Amino acid sequence: MMTDTTPDTALPERLARAITLAGPVPVAQYMATANAHYYATRDPLGATGDFTTAPEISQMFGELLGLWCADLWDRAGRPDIAWVELGPGRGTLAADALRAMAKAGLVPPSISSRPAPRSAPRRPSASPPRPGTTPSTRCRPSFR
Repeated sequence: MMTDTTPDTALPERLARAITLAGPVPVAQYMATANAHYYATRDPLGATGDFTTAPEISQMFGELLGLWCADLWDRAGRPDIAWVELGPGRGTLAADALRAMAKAGLVPPSISSRPAPRSAPRRPSASPPRPGTTPSTRCRPSFR
């Protein structure tokens, strides 16, 4: 796996070096490296980025997802659960879902694989979290 994280090394040079040293790389490894570089070097979300996702436009999708999770949790007898977020986004969907879950009485521990928070502005929330109702999220960049 290509793990060189030197910021001064351009992606094409890293890929060429990896191929020179180890031979052909699998497509999955190439795509993982390209995606990691893409999300680490820019903020692709929002009006100034490459695309916009539903959670960046409205909190409705995340809140509905959170309420759906809370309903399933309640029907299952309220077992211990955790919210695990795997994605390169800003965490907007998770924040909306966790806020709605908290209003329904579900406050699970949450873990995120997101990289360090970006300075890009988030969509303003229609209903800010109440103190003590939204769990803190632990960031874990790798699950290996």
